[in-house]
Amino acid sequence: MSHEIRNPDLWESGARKIAWVKRNMPLLNGIEKEFAAEKPFAGLRVALSVHLEAKTAYLCKVLAAGGAEMYVTGSNPLSTQDDVAAALVHDGLNVFAWYDATDEEYHRHISQVIKARPNVIIDDGGDLVNLIHNEYPELIPEVLGGCEETTTGIIRLKAMDKDGALKFPMVLVNDADCKHLFDNRYGTGQSVWDGINRTTNLIVAGKNVVVAGYGWCGKGVAMRAKGLGADVIVTEIDPIKAMEAVMDGFKVMPMREAAKVGDFFVTVTGCADVIGEEAFLNMKDGAICCNAGHFDVEVNMAKLREIAVDSYLARNNIMGYKLKNGRTVFVIAEGRLVNLAAGDGHPAEIMDMSFAIQALSAKYIAQNSAAVKSSGAMTVNVPKKIDREVALRKISYWGIEIDKLTPEQEKYLGSWEV
Repeated sequence: MSHEIRNPDLWESGARKIAWVKRNMPLLNGIEKEFAAEKPFAGLRVALSVHLEAKTAYLCKVLAAGGAEMYVTGSNPLSTQDDVAAALVHDGLNVFAWYDATDEEYHRHISQVIKARPNVIIDDGGDLVNLIHNEYPELIPEVLGGCEETTTGIIRLKAMDKDGALKFPMVLVNDADCKHLFDNRYGTGQSVWDGINRTTNLIVAGKNVVVAGYGWCGKGVAMRAKGLGADVIVTEIDPIKAMEAVMDGFKVMPMREAAKVGDFFVTVTGCADVIGEEAFLNMKDGAICCNAGHFDVEVNMAKLREIAVDSYLARNNIMGYKLKNGRTVFVIAEGRLVNLAAGDGHPAEIMDMSFAIQALSAKYIAQNSAAVKSSGAMTVNVPKKIDREVALRKISYWGIEIDKLTPEQEKYLGSWEV
């Protein structure tokens, strides 16, 4: 075992956090028991880069129960919880991560995970996949494949695949219905406002909230803002999504106009420079910006620091930037993921579904790598069987029963004749 963490003595606090989420993640509980009996990862090294908090830690333990030799790092310098990392090390896993890592430290940590020569990669944002392709290509033949957790990572994978640069298959976990319909909408919606509220201690009701992007995450953020009593404005580049936002009861306008009236700004696009110089200079004094996309490029922090005449710590995890027009713009968590850099991430019950998809998809790629590679596809959809199985297990844990098609109904739906 090897590790690079802040303080191994913090493990008891981390263990309590993991125990709490475990009792609220029945899907993973069941999968852990199955994996312990089946050992689908026996003899395999699994590299994982996901936001390193309690729910991720439990996923790591489930994979380890399945026989995996785990090499774990974070996917964001501000989302790693040091006590959770210590708990995993205490349980015998290899962990390289700590909170508030510098760029050099973050790169070293993910490099150490790749140097373990993984057979399966579980990524969140594409950092492991990009690193092994760009800096350790000699290790690629040992990789059976992997899974990608989030929209941003999938965008990067599809771009690599289009250019013929992706050299092993990756399952697009985020595109599974049991992931994006629930994790992105309900999980992001709740956790973003949890992070904002606990960090600012300000009321949302009566404020103007600007949500940049109306994908599944944006829908969730806007819905929860409306529930908290805000007037919601959506900015979009897609006319269909803009139309959806209008029909859902929200105002739609360009960022340059929304900037003039917004009190809170939340970016959820997966793109860069969504809030830039023009928007900053148009904002009201005291406007608060945060980001719920994977990378810290949606709120253009480099440009904000460049145009600011002064900056100061206004409150824990909130920086104030005074502009030449005399107004001050505030940014939560340095423009990094607000729900993780300023909170505990998605609720356990939501991540139960997402990580169930991850665990079963990792098992699928480990057992079917040769067949998937022979098909020529390097970006792979989660098999519908896995998606449906996770949904059926989840509603069963809720005590919900649904109808089943009769043989006659199945015949009717499969026939073109009336």
